[in-house]
Amino acid sequence: MTISRSARIGVVTASDRASAGIYRDESGPAIEAWLTRCLVTKFEILRRIIPDGFESVRDTLVQLVDVDGCDLVLTTGGTGPSPRDLTPEATEAVAHRHFPGFGELMRQTSLQQVPTAILSRQTAVTRGQCLIINLPGKPASIAVCLDAVFPAVPYCLDLMGAAFIDTDPTVLRSFRPKAG
Repeated sequence: MTISRSARIGVVTASDRASAGIYRDESGPAIEAWLTRCLVTKFEILRRIIPDGFESVRDTLVQLVDVDGCDLVLTTGGTGPSPRDLTPEATEAVAHRHFPGFGELMRQTSLQQVPTAILSRQTAVTRGQCLIINLPGKPASIAVCLDAVFPAVPYCLDLMGAAFIDTDPTVLRSFRPKAG
């Protein structure tokens, strides 16, 4: 496969307190560290720290995909049961197609760690040639969820016509069917 360009990956933290500077965002950096550890292909990260809520998440996703040209967007935060946790609703509002298996697997995997994982409402969708995945807000849960679903992400991006990404197989083996 010819690698034509670096992948553009949006990392969005949805948090009223982090966006207001009340506390330091740890979730966005946890995603970046995970990507840096796992990916072997070149990529560029576009970071956003935004308030919780429908409009802020929706508008940020549209900007990252339609204007900034992201191939993959990973969100963190806003997936719980509190009234301002509207990341899944905003994600679904910008979706062209839904991929519920991502959320199902993340919850199933997280439930092995903590019983409150059932309260999490992660989802994944596509918008154009971009895959958008909602992750939980806790850094430790982010790694658990990415370890579970990311083996399917590179091939999904291939099928969508997005930029090529690959993982370090000694860290996380991605799945691509054998040619022929």
